[in-house]
Amino acid sequence: MRNKRNISVLFVCMGNICRSPTAEAVFRHYVEQAGLSEHILIDSAGTHDYHIGDPPDMRTQRAAQLRGYDMSLLRDRQVDEGDFRRFDYVLAMDHANLAILQGLTPPDSATRAQLFLGYARHHAEREVPDPYFGGADGFERVLDMVEDAAQGLFEEIRQQYFAI
Repeated sequence: MRNKRNISVLFVCMGNICRSPTAEAVFRHYVEQAGLSEHILIDSAGTHDYHIGDPPDMRTQRAAQLRGYDMSLLRDRQVDEGDFRRFDYVLAMDHANLAILQGLTPPDSATRAQLFLGYARHHAEREVPDPYFGGADGFERVLDMVEDAAQGLFEEIRQQYFAI
């Protein structure tokens, strides 16, 4: 394996209890399956401070667990300016959170926030909808979209930084 350097990825939504922890868990699963956990740092955060220290929403955890993803150790934190120095990829779940992230980006940062679904191959949408106020089908839809984008992101990182 050729390793140019270690890579770091941060997933961001509003409260860090539904969409971004889902993306963290799914992407971590792909990274672990490829044996690259020691080379790729993965985290998630929220743009708002509503749930700091809380685990992901139980509905999110149930939906993820049914597909084999473990979120039990994840806890909410709020994104901060320093994340643009710590992470190579800062990925927003929607345009509203992207705008907040763009406002937080230090002028000297090489990292620029972008939409996570820009990596999706099978979904034309560019925003992961917030399932918080909906039913169980919303959490399933989020997982479908996140799995698609996480696979695309993983393939890009694998091809760019690792020869496997």
